[in-house]
Amino acid sequence: MRQLSGLGGCTNPVRLDGHRTEHALDTVTGEIGRVLHHLDSARLPVGSLLVRCNNRRATRCAACAEVYRRDTFHLITSGLTGGKGTPETVARHPRVFATFTAPGFGPVHNRPSGRPACRCGITHAPEDPALGTPLKPESYDYDAAVLWNAHAGLLWRRFTIHLRRAIALAAGLTQRDLAAHARVSFAKVAEYQRRGAVHFHAVIRLDGPDGSHTAPPPWATPGLLTDAIRTATARARISGPTLNGRTHSFTFGRQLDIRTIHTADLNTGTLTDRAVAAYIAKYATKGAETATGALDRPLKFAAELAHLDLTDHARQLIRTAWTLGARTDLAHLRLRAWAHMLGFRGHFSTKSRTYSTTLGALRHARTQWRQAQNTPEHPEQTTYVLAHWAYAGTGLTTTETWLAASLEPATGTEGEPTR
Repeated sequence: MRQLSGLGGCTNPVRLDGHRTEHALDTVTGEIGRVLHHLDSARLPVGSLLVRCNNRRATRCAACAEVYRRDTFHLITSGLTGGKGTPETVARHPRVFATFTAPGFGPVHNRPSGRPACRCGITHAPEDPALGTPLKPESYDYDAAVLWNAHAGLLWRRFTIHLRRAIALAAGLTQRDLAAHARVSFAKVAEYQRRGAVHFHAVIRLDGPDGSHTAPPPWATPGLLTDAIRTATARARISGPTLNGRTHSFTFGRQLDIRTIHTADLNTGTLTDRAVAAYIAKYATKGAETATGALDRPLKFAAELAHLDLTDHARQLIRTAWTLGARTDLAHLRLRAWAHMLGFRGHFSTKSRTYSTTLGALRHARTQWRQAQNTPEHPEQTTYVLAHWAYAGTGLTTTETWLAASLEPATGTEGEPTR
């Protein structure tokens, strides 16, 4: 149980066979000395070294996904309030929380805010499985829906290019001169709508020329940033493939929500730093499976769809991605490899280089802290490590699973905002 407790609740760990030996190291002469610690997997209670799977998906491993969510929360927060290498003055920089949606591919069942009921005449309950499914599946544009997901990442990149141009124009600068006065920083996360289309939530911030460590110019205001985002969203467009005589192109949907985030100098914001960070972190651990009931792992054969418990809408989206993936002119999209993601092949959470710290830095700091707790008398710089590990499998045995179930799993503490 002590070995299992070191997994922090991970239910699908990686099993490794091998050994690890730490030697004392003379930092002056470089001489390798006595053995400080030796670990042999064969001598461990379960016969292998168990390592966390570190899967970000809550449906695959809730405990590891919780660690990923907390890391994302702190990454977003440090870019809003400072900390972890980001100065606290960043809280006074103009920043907004924006949501970018996908265009329509056909009418779907929904809960409209301006009408009493859906177009079908029914007022759907919030958890009605019909929400997001097409009113007329036979006329729904499944090809465009899958291709939109496949090009969403490229469309976001095109948006960031237009955003810098729009900010420069509003400030009366050329795009080249803008770099000497201001820089755009952002962190975003992808979320699936119930209809299976990806949309983006993003924190977008205006900094000085050196990023978060320099103050933005006087003309950089939340209003200017908001107007520039609207302009860039309207101009962003990606050319797509031609299928059956129809040339596709992709833009963001008409629904664009932009709200100012509360800052130290601006008390009219509609959102708080903590609420935004928690909202974005929540979606960092979710995929298509949480919105549409689709898969949380890749398909090997199309025949698997016949035996999976999927909604008709999710099944058709996956089948469409699989079919389009067989086309040689779409080979670069790798749609079969990403069919379980309904065509989306980008990273779920991304950020610009100067927004804040990185997930890698957070994990490295956590590793160093644990090493200091385990071997405080042997600092890392005075040891020489020899190790060899080989993959031996994944998961727990029945007995290990029974024992692990008695251990308390990781739980969240930040809370989630209402929106």
